[in-house]
Amino acid sequence: MNLADLADDPLLNTLQRAAFDWMLDTVNPVNGLVPDNSDAGAPASIAVVGFALSSWPVGVSRGWISRERALALTLSALRFFANCEQGGDQTGTGYKGFFYHFLDMETGRRVWNCELSLIDSALLLAGCETAARYFDSNTPEEIELRTLSRGLVASVDWTWALADGGTLSQGWHPETGFIRYDWEGYSEALILYALALASDTHPIPPDSYRAWRLTYQWENIYRHDTLYAGPLFIHLFSHIWLDFRQIADGFNRDHGITYFKNSTRAVQIQSDYARLNPRGFEGYSADCWGFTACDGPIGAMHTADDTGRQFLGYTARGAPFGPDDGTIAGWAPAAALPFAPVPAMAALRHMLRGYPGMLRDHRFLGSFNPSLPGGGPEGWVCPRIYGLDQGLLVLMIENHRSGMIWDLMRDSPVFQQGLRRAGFKGGWLDE
Repeated sequence: MNLADLADDPLLNTLQRAAFDWMLDTVNPVNGLVPDNSDAGAPASIAVVGFALSSWPVGVSRGWISRERALALTLSALRFFANCEQGGDQTGTGYKGFFYHFLDMETGRRVWNCELSLIDSALLLAGCETAARYFDSNTPEEIELRTLSRGLVASVDWTWALADGGTLSQGWHPETGFIRYDWEGYSEALILYALALASDTHPIPPDSYRAWRLTYQWENIYRHDTLYAGPLFIHLFSHIWLDFRQIADGFNRDHGITYFKNSTRAVQIQSDYARLNPRGFEGYSADCWGFTACDGPIGAMHTADDTGRQFLGYTARGAPFGPDDGTIAGWAPAAALPFAPVPAMAALRHMLRGYPGMLRDHRFLGSFNPSLPGGGPEGWVCPRIYGLDQGLLVLMIENHRSGMIWDLMRDSPVFQQGLRRAGFKGGWLDE
């Protein structure tokens, strides 16, 4: 039986459980690290670790893992990051409370000459805070967990990463210093700024958040007034933890839109763009979309209709201004369920029926491209599973099903403080 033939709840339970089990099957229990992807020898991604730390409580609540095992995995990760090498050298784990983007799964040391990543550190810390909110018992282990989480949040020197214009840098290399790009334009950095503003030890000034907001791009697309960002993941990541349905900052109040409503419009724009299909790719329709950061075919190739196209590899695809090469992230509708449940579920079912090869063992592969010839209607299919996709599915499906992560994080004094300092008001912040 095709998964699309299941009723909503068993369908979502199957996909969510499969994504959860991927993280559970791949985590290193000694240090809590989780790999970036399914390739043999893949390093850990600190962002995926943050997603896993947020997912373990979901697994406990769903009966997929015992509280004791989830606690043990969480403590392994928090102890590792609390005690890792923070000297800023080329082979350490972090510096100034931040961490390198990719780490060796066994040693926890930097690999690939990667950057000290602000956003990925923020996603890791969001996972730490989720764990601290969930594991609230007065046992020695859960008290230790909360103490470690508080220490990791307090240790970050956010002011060190402020650029000359007042906004936050995107990252730093020990060999060359800060990346020349700062955060500019609406992005997943909402969660980053909330944490940086919330700090009791090294907070950035509220003017830094306002300076970032000045770089926003307000557009009218397909008759939708929207705060523009092309790749769908931008409209999802911060919303994993922060419930923006009723709270608003200065930008929201000026434009009469919440960030949650803006994500709803972004989903509609994805569907509209795929329906219009201005570049003529195979498979696109109002129920077949998913333009976001994902893997893809690369180089000049002949498509199924024997015309030539240039393909982009791993890139942040977006709608409607691109880039776009016919590659679709099949998991995108499931991750967007909290914002537009009816059209997202319709798209999910359509794609499951038409492109079952986008799954492996009920887990979404990174992407597919039906414009290229292949072994099935999916055409080209990404050969690997990505941890970020799996974590995003666990958490956003859970927010759709129960609101669990939002409920936990509304009680977080860290995020309450950060959001208030950013100028957010209303809803649960005023209760």
